[in-house]
Amino acid sequence: MTMYTDHHFETLPAARPQSALRPNDLVPGAWAQPAPPRPGAPRLWLARVEDLRDVVAPLAASVLDGGERAREAALRRAVDRDGYRVTHVCLRLLLGAYLGIDPPDVRLARAQCPRCGGPHGRPLVREAAPHFSVSRTPGYCLLAFAVTEVGADVEKVPSSALVEEMSAALHPRETAELAACPPADRPAAFARAWTRKEAYLKALGTGLGRDLRSDHLGTSPHPARITGWSVIDVSVPAGYEAAVVVRRG
Repeated sequence: MTMYTDHHFETLPAARPQSALRPNDLVPGAWAQPAPPRPGAPRLWLARVEDLRDVVAPLAASVLDGGERAREAALRRAVDRDGYRVTHVCLRLLLGAYLGIDPPDVRLARAQCPRCGGPHGRPLVREAAPHFSVSRTPGYCLLAFAVTEVGADVEKVPSSALVEEMSAALHPRETAELAACPPADRPAAFARAWTRKEAYLKALGTGLGRDLRSDHLGTSPHPARITGWSVIDVSVPAGYEAAVVVRRG
């Protein structure tokens, strides 16, 4: 989920360590026989919305269920509707291929929230495997599949003004790290911390119901370590940041 879509963005280059995980390009037909995830190795797909918009449009009516079509129609901006449609049609096409069933027959549900027990936790497939997570931001969507619980997030690098406005919402150590960054480096550092944090909260199943200040994921090019989880930056085009978090074992 992109949390700052109502703001204007600066497109800024962002350096990434060589350890960043490179996703597969989600191009037309890639969902026919996708390689499945392996233990400890999530399978990532990055889709450029513009490249797939016209491909998935004729499929949406037959692939998406009524709830998905209603959520798509409720989005006011065409760019958001396009992104939602590409994300969710591709999710069903890939899950159908992994499960060996028709995409419309994939039964999506929600796990119990680990905080309150309500039916709004991590999204899941009733057939039990694989675990998955999706994220979209203007221009791109990221889909992650794994053997264990997984969360993924992709975001545009925000403006310096937005970083100034939102940095206090992060863990105190992350806020201090940002303050110590050269001003030109802060937007990318903020986006690194934000995508890691949101991916982690998705993997936990709490989403943004958990305080963003609770967990230190770090703003540097090297993610902080979290017991029981692997936090991995994802290689995406300049001007964007992405991360995936997967449960170990």
